[in-house]
Amino acid sequence: MKSLAVVNFSSKPGSVELQEIEYPLFGDDDVIMQVEAVSVCGSDLHQWHGTNSWEVNYPVVLGHEFCGVIKELGKNVKSAGKWQVGDRVVTETAAVIDTDSPLSRQGKYNLDPSRKGFGYGVNGGMTRYAKVAARLLHKIPTNISFDYAAMTEPCAVAYSATIAPGFVRPGDRIVVYGPGPIGVLCAAMAKLAGAEVALVGLEKDKTRLEIAKSYGCEVIIGDASEWAKSVDGLGADGVVDAAGVSASLKNALAVIRPNGWISKVGWGPQPLDFSLDPLVAKNVTLRGSFSHNWPMWERVLRLLESGKLDLKPVLGGVFPIKDWQVAFEKMQSGEILKSVIRPE
Repeated sequence: MKSLAVVNFSSKPGSVELQEIEYPLFGDDDVIMQVEAVSVCGSDLHQWHGTNSWEVNYPVVLGHEFCGVIKELGKNVKSAGKWQVGDRVVTETAAVIDTDSPLSRQGKYNLDPSRKGFGYGVNGGMTRYAKVAARLLHKIPTNISFDYAAMTEPCAVAYSATIAPGFVRPGDRIVVYGPGPIGVLCAAMAKLAGAEVALVGLEKDKTRLEIAKSYGCEVIIGDASEWAKSVDGLGADGVVDAAGVSASLKNALAVIRPNGWISKVGWGPQPLDFSLDPLVAKNVTLRGSFSHNWPMWERVLRLLESGKLDLKPVLGGVFPIKDWQVAFEKMQSGEILKSVIRPE
């Protein structure tokens, strides 16, 4: 049985196309998921354009933000009895890990050096049927649609960068750089934690910045210094750098207060061309944030189930898999914040 899939077949720009692929083989600890919805990530766009800074196992089916229903159970999964055919599930992204590594044993499998994720290391979810290790699954609450459940992963990224470190306190003033999906969700998470939040972008980001207003955020085009220093002149309590360019760290160091913190979640492969002395002089905590783990996913799903985190402003459009390029282009242009693809 073959299915249509969005395949990234080469590192050359534009090397993504719709192909037919075989039904996946699966092991005793895996399930086959019938994919119902896949959320498009900025990393999918980077691989489409050949601008990714991470190693890709070509050819590979794109998509790491996906959900659906269980179609088949591996032998060990069936005997364990936790999962049943027909269960509505969403999957984490750490498709391949060394379960015996020190990091995995600490529950930090997202940082395991041997980790391979869906959509670049192994085949992802932009197809009808996907092989998924049962350890990655979470049940989707009954009141969450597949379209919204597919966006659990970027919400977990934002939770990991913003709330999980435990830095944000009610009443804090937080600056977020980068009004892409992760930046907007980081701003929403900081608001949930009780902070005052400003989301910073450029003139071309007006549509995305307008979406952030629905979460109660201040939106700023350009320099955030005045907002950050408006209380006591010292700067913001925290900064989340989700801009995806290295230069944004310089802006973060300019607006952070002494003894503040910066959480860097946006990738920026460009070399730094400025001094990090302000990091030292201000005694700033700079923290990288990569991926997520099981407890973060459970917290995010609770936030979605309760309605405290509303994804309606984020979802810009739903597209059949044959229109994958339209879904990609609308996100690339900034016309919408997040696209969801429905396999068939």
